[in-house]
Amino acid sequence: MTLPFVHALARDRFFQLLILIGIILSFFVPFNPAAWPRAIDWHTILTLSGLMMLTKGVEQSGYFDVVGRRMVRRFSTERRLAMFMALAAALLSTFLTNDVALFIVVPLTLTLRKLCEIPVNRLIIFEALAVNAGSLLTPIGNPQNILLWGRSGLSFAAFIGQMALLAVVMMASLLLLCWFFFPNKALNYHSGSQAPSWQPRLLWTCLALYVVFLISLELKHEGWGALIVAAGFAVVAFKVLKSVDWTLLLVFMAMFIDVHLLVQLPALQGSLNGVEHLSQPALWLTAIGLSQVISNVPATILLLNYVPASPLLAWAVNVGGFGLLPGSLANLIALRMANNRRIWWRFHLYSIPLLIWAALVGYGLLIIS
Repeated sequence: MTLPFVHALARDRFFQLLILIGIILSFFVPFNPAAWPRAIDWHTILTLSGLMMLTKGVEQSGYFDVVGRRMVRRFSTERRLAMFMALAAALLSTFLTNDVALFIVVPLTLTLRKLCEIPVNRLIIFEALAVNAGSLLTPIGNPQNILLWGRSGLSFAAFIGQMALLAVVMMASLLLLCWFFFPNKALNYHSGSQAPSWQPRLLWTCLALYVVFLISLELKHEGWGALIVAAGFAVVAFKVLKSVDWTLLLVFMAMFIDVHLLVQLPALQGSLNGVEHLSQPALWLTAIGLSQVISNVPATILLLNYVPASPLLAWAVNVGGFGLLPGSLANLIALRMANNRRIWWRFHLYSIPLLIWAALVGYGLLIIS
C-alpha cells in the first residue's frame, strides 16, 4: 500500500506545485515549521477523510451502477442528462454543503461513463460550477456562508433572501451554458453492458456508518467518527480503504500551510490594513481577487477581521469561487475525483468566463437591489 501511495505523490503535479510554493514562501516569512500543523484545518481534513471512505464504499457496493442505469434510461439525450446533473448538484449543495454534494454526484457521473458515451470531464466541470452556484444560496451551503451567517446576525430565511438573486442568476447562466455545450443528441448506450450486480450488505454498512459519522460531526468528534468509519470498512471491506485517494488529504494540508505562509507576507499584511476604508467596487474586487489566490474560505476569514459580514462581502467571496482552481476547495475535490489530467486546464475554459460574468453582473445587481 505504501509504494502505490508514493507513486501517486510522484505523479501528482499539483501537490508538487504546492510544495514548491511553500518552499518559496518560506524564504520571505519567519521559518517556523512547528506552527504549520496549527495552520491545518483538521476538522476539514477529518471530515473529508470520512466522506471519501463512505463515498468509495457506496461506489464499490455497485449501487451507483443501479442508479446510473435507471438515469440513462430516463434521460434520453445528453443535454437533458447534463442539465439534470447540474440541477441535482446545485440542489444537494444547498443543504448538504458543496463538498458533500460532489461526493455524491461525481462518482455517479463516473459510473454513467460505463453505461453510455458522455463527455465525462465536461460534465464534472459543470457539476463543480453548479455546487458553487447552488451552495451560495443558504447559510449552510458552504463554509464561507456559515462564517458570514454567524457574523451577520441574520435569520436563516433572511440570509437566503440576501443571496437569492445572485443564486438564481448564476444557476440560470449555468443552465444556459449547459444548453449550448451539451448537444441534444441521443445517448449512445454501450452494447453488451451487463445488468448491474451490487452488494446490499456493503451498502447498508455504508449507510449505518454514515449515520454514525454525521452524529460525530454534530457532537464535534469528527476524529472519532473517521476512526469508526475506517474500522468498520477494515472489518467489512478492506478494499475500500485501499482504493481511497488518500493523497487528496495531503494536497489539502499543503494548501492550508501555503495559505498560512502567504498571509504572513509583509506586503499582503500592509495592503490589508486599509481594507476597511476601501470603496465598494474596490472591496468587491479585493474579495474576489483574494479568493482566487488563497481560496474563498480563507479569504472570508481574513476579510472578516477588517470589514463586517455585509451582503457585498457575501456575494463577492461566493463569486470568487469561480475562476481559478484555488477559488473554491470544491473545484479541487471535483477535479481530483475525475482522475484525468486534461480536466485541469479545461476547467478554466468554462470557469474563468463565468467568473468575469458573475463579477460584472453580480456587482450590477448588488447596486440596484
